[in-house]
Amino acid sequence: MIQYHKIQTVFLRDPATNHKTLMEGVWSKPEFELLKDIDWVCTEKIDGTNTRILWDGEQVIFGGKTDNAQMPPVLQQALESTFSNEQMKEVFPDSKEVCLYGEGYGMKIQSGGNYLPDRADFILFDCKVGDWWLNREAQEDISEKLGIGIVPIMGHWKLEKAIEFVKTGFKSTIAANKEYMAEGLIMKPPVDLFNRKGERVITKIKYKDFLRA
Repeated sequence: MIQYHKIQTVFLRDPATNHKTLMEGVWSKPEFELLKDIDWVCTEKIDGTNTRILWDGEQVIFGGKTDNAQMPPVLQQALESTFSNEQMKEVFPDSKEVCLYGEGYGMKIQSGGNYLPDRADFILFDCKVGDWWLNREAQEDISEKLGIGIVPIMGHWKLEKAIEFVKTGFKSTIAANKEYMAEGLIMKPPVDLFNRKGERVITKIKYKDFLRA
């Protein structure tokens, strides 16, 4: 299964604090500085475990962040009850290389009890079919057809506004605990872009990066 690429934090981490805090204003990649004044698509970052749903045209396969990652039993059960071969074949009738990327979250997963105190679930944040990364509209269509959640869009903002939004802190929009502070944001350009190494232009920022001990 194709592993999901690393998402670089928007600023470099400070070696003076053993990389626990950020060097605010020091962009971690030149493309972030170049594109900081366009409106990025900002979605809520969910505190869960990276989960992959692979469809090869015949069989659905579940995986974690890596092929060797152990999946929590409560999540395994949730995935088995959500994704079936018949359903995937109906949604992707002509595709033999589909990977849904998302977070497994909820009960017994990270701080997931704040999201779902009595069960686990899967929420979609990306999808690749063959060599193509699907846009948000296509992802929403898949989410609807499969009956699964998709990470909510918090706004279309310039990077500095997105950073300030996370720095101030905001409540999770999907958590059962309405006072639960969201983990942060994932930011993507409105169309997929790639740098000279062929890496996707995508970044993140977490609320805890601004907390001081």
